[in-house]
Amino acid sequence: MQETANLQSATNQAIRKLSPTELWNNFADLNAIPRASKKEERVIKFIQDFGKKLGLKVHTDEVGNVIIKKPASKGMENRMTVAMQSHLDMVHQKNADSLFNFDTQGIEMYVDGDWVKAEGTTLGADNGIGVASIMTILASKDIAHPPLEALFTIDEETGMTGALGLKGGLLDAKILLNLDTEEDDELTIGCAGGIDVTVTGKYKTINVPKDSLAFKFSVKGLTGGHSGTEIHKGRANANKIMNRFLLEASEVHDIHLHSIDGGSLRNAIPRESVAIIVIPESQKGSFYTFVSAFEKTVKDEYRSTDPGMQMIAESTSLPENILDPIAQEQIVKSNYACPNGIYRMSPDIPGLVQTSNNLARVLIKDGTYSVLCLTRSSINSEKMDEAKAIKSTYELIGAKVAFGGSYPGWEAKPDTGIVKLMSSIYKEKFGEAAKVNAVHAGLECGILGTNYPEMEMISFGPNIYGAHSPDERVQISSVTKYWGFLLDTLKKIPEQKS
Repeated sequence: MQETANLQSATNQAIRKLSPTELWNNFADLNAIPRASKKEERVIKFIQDFGKKLGLKVHTDEVGNVIIKKPASKGMENRMTVAMQSHLDMVHQKNADSLFNFDTQGIEMYVDGDWVKAEGTTLGADNGIGVASIMTILASKDIAHPPLEALFTIDEETGMTGALGLKGGLLDAKILLNLDTEEDDELTIGCAGGIDVTVTGKYKTINVPKDSLAFKFSVKGLTGGHSGTEIHKGRANANKIMNRFLLEASEVHDIHLHSIDGGSLRNAIPRESVAIIVIPESQKGSFYTFVSAFEKTVKDEYRSTDPGMQMIAESTSLPENILDPIAQEQIVKSNYACPNGIYRMSPDIPGLVQTSNNLARVLIKDGTYSVLCLTRSSINSEKMDEAKAIKSTYELIGAKVAFGGSYPGWEAKPDTGIVKLMSSIYKEKFGEAAKVNAVHAGLECGILGTNYPEMEMISFGPNIYGAHSPDERVQISSVTKYWGFLLDTLKKIPEQKS
């Protein structure tokens, strides 16, 4: 099997030698298994088998979440029960020139100084380091810990259906440690909710004019990243750049659009977009001049955030048809008008994005078009306000707009016992105060809290940068720091209240 072969790859062997070795070995084992959202059958079985081999109680609920319970270590039987939670799925994204097959291959990792990275794909440290941490504690014989409930949820990255499907009464814990934060000096106590906005429609096509040339125009090499935690960094969105190009080019040339394929996942800032366009032969020279000038202008605007940006116009064969001019104008202008990026900053928490949208996916081909967005907000009413703004934009051209995958945010509660405990441990251990904050991303805590309202929750983790992109990397020294912090927290969990 590919999973078995991947375990023996030379690059991954270097990962297995890192410290703490048990954690990194569990991470390598996990990353040998394809685990895309909504395709978690193999990783669910992997976790089930892991728990059963340890002789622990394993329960899988009706949606696929796996719960493994472990009794307290000796002398800690009277401590409060703690749930440790991470999600099994990972974002599958790769560079356009990568031949990697996520359905059959495990992640190929390598060590680069103080970082673990992947060969042209996402790494899966989000949330694989959390999963591996829990596995390591479950398998340990010498780590002090209270009674534990390990909760491995599914489908966090594309709808949080695992958390949404978890019923009340399955967990006894009064404290939940969510291991899904990506800055090692942060304690996250609140997050944004989200909603998927899906636009679909049909358009008429016409024949290609005589004496025409066709070009494949590509926008690529963008930085991309997490559409929540990195939306405030001002990075270019390939779909927005493409629509800007088409609109500005059409003001001075006879641009005819055949197709667009831009972006991929809703929770990833689009890195690439490709369009097939047709122009009159007579405008070939001026078109190349325009492309060069446009690229220079936009690359200068994004020189700090997207230094690898490229725009390439290549000759290609003429397509069979092009969009009707009216349809082309309507779709391009609607995409141009669709809000993207920050919608509103929080007036209460300095530096926190309150509401945003990611124009994640644009597909125009064979008489149909679709546009996918992910709208986030820590205020539900404002989330719906922006979603309705997007809906209105596309309904004006006769498109169908559907909302789906809505999930709530997580209200920050800074005075809970676990927040105070971990803040104290962090300051004592590292000599400075942890950053206690909320995050503009979807964490499962808000959803889990609907059925477990009395459970105190907190999220933390090691430094993971570039999540949801092939630039994803996890810092080795930070994993060591985070691991020690986690073990100290488990050791100091208070006794149960009588």
